[in-house]
Amino acid sequence: MDKAYYLEYFALEREHWWFRARAAILMSHLRRTLGPSGNELRILNVGAATGRSSELLRQFGQVTSVEYDAGCCSLARKQTGLEMLQASITQLPFPSDTFDLVCSFDVIEHVEDDLTAVAELHRVCRRNGLVSVTVPAFMFLWSQHDDVNHHCRRYTGGQLRRLMATAGALTVFHSYFNFWLFFPIAAFRMFRWLLPSRPKDSSPKDCSPKDSSKDAGSDFFAIRNTLLDKVFYAIFRSEEPLIRWGVRFPVGVSILSTWRKPA
Repeated sequence: MDKAYYLEYFALEREHWWFRARAAILMSHLRRTLGPSGNELRILNVGAATGRSSELLRQFGQVTSVEYDAGCCSLARKQTGLEMLQASITQLPFPSDTFDLVCSFDVIEHVEDDLTAVAELHRVCRRNGLVSVTVPAFMFLWSQHDDVNHHCRRYTGGQLRRLMATAGALTVFHSYFNFWLFFPIAAFRMFRWLLPSRPKDSSPKDCSPKDSSKDAGSDFFAIRNTLLDKVFYAIFRSEEPLIRWGVRFPVGVSILSTWRKPA
């Protein structure tokens, strides 16, 4: 990937409506889940990208950031001053039972061996600590956005629950989110699959790292309109108080799952 792409992604993580609304939902959920003790924690953020999620997680304690991509690591260090370790989620360079909170937001869908990835998140979490992840939902929503971002799969809620259970995790919160926008997105993507020019095989082809400097087709670049940005942000952000109150959505574009490592 070239430097221009990293710089654009750096801006996207801080300005795009989807990232900003997702951040509001995730931080609100963690504040509620962690309670009053959630300000002096040892936190691991796996898949930190250009560092925005790590910046937000610092409200809960000391954050250690891990990113697989060397370019993202370098840019984040220069632009934010964050300490970024280059490492793989399937081989985290930390002892077992180290962190109070382990986060991995929209990461494990990029990993072929997601079972090992989840086991590693669980391993480095201390006993009675929390692991929180998000993933994209439903393979029938597969689109060019998934190809561009090198996803290996999208999940159902049940698939993610079973994956968590293999690590011996105890579910604290598990729900779809991006619920309101699920319906127009699903209708649009299913319509596109009906077009004759679209391939019928929706299975992922290759999630290995490759050059993304020409990543046309990602949903993040699809709409660049100030008014629509505000509308979509308001719709997505409206789910924040509902999730904070413990509402579980039956469907959504993404899944949020937080679990506890048994004591």
